[in-house]
Amino acid sequence: MDSNFLNAFTQPASVNQFLAENVIAQGEKKKLIKPTSRNNPKLEELKLLLIDWINTTLKEEHIVVKSLEEDLYDGLVLHHLLENLGSLKLDVDKIALTEQKQRQKLSVILEAVAKCLQLEESQLKWSVESILTKDLLSTLHLLVAIAKHFEPNLAMPPNVQVETITIENTSRGLKTANAVEYITENKENLEAQSKDDAFDELFSRAPDKLDAVKKVFLQFVNQHVGKLGLSVKDIESQFADGVILLLLIGQLEGYFLNLRNFFLTPSSTTEMLHNVNLALDLLTDGGLLNFSVNSE
Repeated sequence: MDSNFLNAFTQPASVNQFLAENVIAQGEKKKLIKPTSRNNPKLEELKLLLIDWINTTLKEEHIVVKSLEEDLYDGLVLHHLLENLGSLKLDVDKIALTEQKQRQKLSVILEAVAKCLQLEESQLKWSVESILTKDLLSTLHLLVAIAKHFEPNLAMPPNVQVETITIENTSRGLKTANAVEYITENKENLEAQSKDDAFDELFSRAPDKLDAVKKVFLQFVNQHVGKLGLSVKDIESQFADGVILLLLIGQLEGYFLNLRNFFLTPSSTTEMLHNVNLALDLLTDGGLLNFSVNSE
């Protein structure tokens, strides 16, 4: 047995319990939340919020959900939820008593969800089988997607992540892979992406606004290098030799740059490139630059 499989659990009993609860057939693969990750406070917060949201939404229908895995797998709650939120009329029975009927019901419901959310099959993080088998990870992904679409103002906790283990039953035994998976949006990545998108939009579509941004940058630069008796009027030309950039970094980081380490009055392209490369190295060492910049 793969040693990583045993390391995924804190107690030996957990392994036996897991194997008893999750029979994985030959050639089958499953991705599950590690038992050690289920007690994550942010995960619990998300689960409670989703349960409260469902119960509030379906209050008039006297439906009460206590467990996401146990109460959603047969499709009844999902059926009522979609009809209530999206006024969707699904051509399935309200109650499905047999496993075959439940599978058919879930198939219709999940097809409606994918169509409503405009998701391709490759984008789905759930399936009929995973919901039917009470898989918590898939159920959470499904509910978060539905909530984001129909209730975009629902205050879900950001950056909810879990440790997962993917287990595959191969001819040589159980093969495992560990990973970390986000259930709600990684806010830091979204904010960084949003900033990048905003500047791309600015450069390509709003040159008038770009001028206003450049004025703000100039004010910022002069606020700091002005203490050295310097004045910047044009960002492109006056930053080209690296001198102003180096002095600005020194002012912002609160340290003195030895004049022997750079050219205060560069007279050649080589000397200018030396200054710019030094500035980029300082920014990288300070953790302020995490992408490649061409010094030329």
